Amino acid sequence: MLQLSYIRENKKKVIERLSKRNLDATTMVEEVIALDEQRRVTQSKLDGILAESNRFSKEIGNLYKSGEVQKANLLKEKTLQLKEQSKELSENLSDLINTLNNLLYKIPNVPNSIVPKGKTPEDNLEVFSHGEIPDLGASALPHWELAKKYDIIDFELGNKITGAGFPVYKDKGAKLQRALISYFLDKNTAAGYTEYQLPHLVNEDSGFGTGQLPDKEGQMYHVTEDNLYLIPTAEVPATNIYRGDLLQENDLPIALTGYTPCFRREAGSYGSDVRGLNRLHQFDKVEILRIEHPDNSYNALDSMVEHVKGILNELKLPYRILRLCGGDLGFTSALTYDFEVYSTAQKKWLEISSVSNFETFQANRLKLRYKDKEGKIQLCHTLNGSSLALPRVLAGILENYQTEDGILIPEVLRPYTSFDQIN
Repeated sequence: MLQLSYIRENKKKVIERLSKRNLDATTMVEEVIALDEQRRVTQSKLDGILAESNRFSKEIGNLYKSGEVQKANLLKEKTLQLKEQSKELSENLSDLINTLNNLLYKIPNVPNSIVPKGKTPEDNLEVFSHGEIPDLGASALPHWELAKKYDIIDFELGNKITGAGFPVYKDKGAKLQRALISYFLDKNTAAGYTEYQLPHLVNEDSGFGTGQLPDKEGQMYHVTEDNLYLIPTAEVPATNIYRGDLLQENDLPIALTGYTPCFRREAGSYGSDVRGLNRLHQFDKVEILRIEHPDNSYNALDSMVEHVKGILNELKLPYRILRLCGGDLGFTSALTYDFEVYSTAQKKWLEISSVSNFETFQANRLKLRYKDKEGKIQLCHTLNGSSLALPRVLAGILENYQTEDGILIPEVLRPYTSFDQIN
């Protein structure tokens, strides 16, 4: 959530930057400023009435002590009137705050100045690429056919048990999945991230804190009886560890990592893009998350990008990095880099990681603050990234490492799998 002070002081900048998202925010921003002005005026009136009421209360006590009962009773009548006024103002103030917050929840984060303009993924800017795309010949199979050929992932069984988008990993497929999770976590902890095991369901406050709620696109699974939500990513429970906390400046930075299954309804998804592991309702992901001093958050973002690059270099998968355009930028993000691995058999790029800086947007919703060296209370910056999402990494390995004799295992994973080939 954008800070009111930031919107008031940077009205033109906010509107211009939000236009990168193809959003004309003029009306919303002006309404926010007008509502905030009403709130401030109402708060000032209420404070004045409460102060006057307190002053009268003291005078009433003194008048009774001095025997001036008539004057005391007149003041009591005035205090009753003031109480009625304060009650009405309090109700008005509460309504204004609720209306203002509901509007603020609808305004996305302001894109960083280097975010390119654009409306679709085709407008994203490629900033880096690495690795050669292997020539597998005309006989190369997509990963869903490889999974069936070697009996390592059963999509039909998952459909039987639950439904489409819930695959069952078997034998070497399950071991490869577990190997990737362990490898990712080991790489993250070696880089200084503290590992957490996190809940897979969160409450409403946690969903609001990181910006998943209100759920504008209907992507979250909701356990209605308990009003809990299945997590779409470990970002939600991990960031909410610090919801409402006041940190000291020397507590920063904080770096976390965790593995969780993730759940997304993916409403409206259909066609070839959802085949196999391309788009699932349940999938595994290892996340990295940082809470940073505002002065260091973009250096931290660069280091997170380099960290993910290092992992993909070791896996020896062809990949590229995109700086997302405004139209493809997530609601809470100020700047996002997407990593895509090339699917040789499908002849297309598959997103496997997003690394984002949210600046103060999440921290403002979370009330996640720190006290600086001068004793002032400031909002932290939050960042997170996939390190990595497993389904498409696994798809990339199956397709890019396929041979006539089977599927080779990347060398860096062999200590984790205890086998070097699937055949």
